[in-house]
Amino acid sequence: MQADLNVILPEIIISIYAMVALIAAVYTTKDKAAGMITWATAGVFVLIGLWLMGRAGDADTVAFGGMFVDDGFARFAKVVVLFSAAAVLVMGQDYMVRRGILKFEYPLLVALAVVGMMMMVSAGDLMSLYMGLELQSLALYVVASLRRDSVKSTEAGLKYFVLGALSSGLLLYGASLVYGFSGTTLFSGIIAAAGEGQAPIGLLLGLVFMLSGLAFKVSAVPFHMWTPDVYEGAPTPITAFFATAPKVAAMGLFARVTHDAFGGVTGDWQQVVALLSLLSMFLGAVAAIGQTNIKRLMAYSSIAHMGYALMGLASGTELGVQAMLIYMAIYVTMNIGTFAFILSMERDGQPVVDIASLNMYSRAQPGRAFAMLILLFSLAGVPPLVGFFGKLYVLRAAYDGGLAWLAVAGVIASVIGAFYYLRIVFYMYFGKEGAVLETGRSPVLWTMLMASAAIMVIGIVNLFGIEAAAQAAAMTLVK
Repeated sequence: MQADLNVILPEIIISIYAMVALIAAVYTTKDKAAGMITWATAGVFVLIGLWLMGRAGDADTVAFGGMFVDDGFARFAKVVVLFSAAAVLVMGQDYMVRRGILKFEYPLLVALAVVGMMMMVSAGDLMSLYMGLELQSLALYVVASLRRDSVKSTEAGLKYFVLGALSSGLLLYGASLVYGFSGTTLFSGIIAAAGEGQAPIGLLLGLVFMLSGLAFKVSAVPFHMWTPDVYEGAPTPITAFFATAPKVAAMGLFARVTHDAFGGVTGDWQQVVALLSLLSMFLGAVAAIGQTNIKRLMAYSSIAHMGYALMGLASGTELGVQAMLIYMAIYVTMNIGTFAFILSMERDGQPVVDIASLNMYSRAQPGRAFAMLILLFSLAGVPPLVGFFGKLYVLRAAYDGGLAWLAVAGVIASVIGAFYYLRIVFYMYFGKEGAVLETGRSPVLWTMLMASAAIMVIGIVNLFGIEAAAQAAAMTLVK
């Protein structure tokens, strides 16, 4: 028992912190302490993340009879989740304080959601998989509707809850089929029951239902319908959170299920994941073209990027998992910078989300405009920025995995998607003269924006070592 608790110590620390902070906040000044709790929560995330980075070379261990897996793959995903959650908490604080929507519950709900995400990427059993998924989801349902005086925020939370419940139902039905045909909930037992080459029809049906439920969580087409409305309706800092950490956790769980539980029947799930990837890339690229709201545009951008990440996973190889991890790390970094820019878009003290409001922004804020240009080019995959290397990795993985047609489709979708990123650049540098947006008042947002843009340029040297770390993580998953 002691050994098991040592394995899940990071999750225990964050859970205890969240409960102690919740009780302390209730018996003190509540919302007046929200800012301090936000910084403290971000600090806890960073410390745990650094601790896990220091344990990168540790041996793989399991806890609770195989239900919880602590390996290199899980540690890599957890570090990305923790750092991105900390960054989003810090950069959204000023925005929420000035609008009176920063409640002390917000950072604590994020902390509990992060515990769920960490559980998801370490799941070694159908039970622990569902526990992590629901802990994350229940916290996010509340966070999405945090702004109680906003109809759009309430609508976003309700839509996310209803469709999230539907996805959980699909996942549970699939899990029950898998359990019924394999006789076990452990991934190690499921992979043995599935055998090599081709799974029994019952297990295959269960797998399809489980993948459908997970596709909801990564907002893959055709299970994407909640994404634009939730991104638009939720307060912008919360939208930034939805676009980063939960995506990494869901993709990690996707990889964990496909390789740990069904790694012997790659041919059976490869077709499903490849189709999800193809549809997501093209719908995200085409649907974003007509958007005028930058948050809805980022929602469709997120759908397309999840398609590229799934392309790496669809290859079914170690290189594919490595490519997916690299892509997700780069994607999160680009999104943090982009949302730092969106959070600074204001006029008369009110947030602005209309893309046309960026007309000639470069004249008023040349530094911010140039940083945003770098991030947009990187999101579009323009060489030699880091975003290009992310797409190059997943395209190469798909090609090496025998999915050349999917790699070609990915290139075409990337060219289509470049249009709506370049349109924002056009507005900033060549648009019509109009009312100028205000200068952002938060030094944190400026720092996040500039740091993300700098990473997109400086990272072309060696990707800050992520390549080797992702390879080591992939080796622990794909055996």
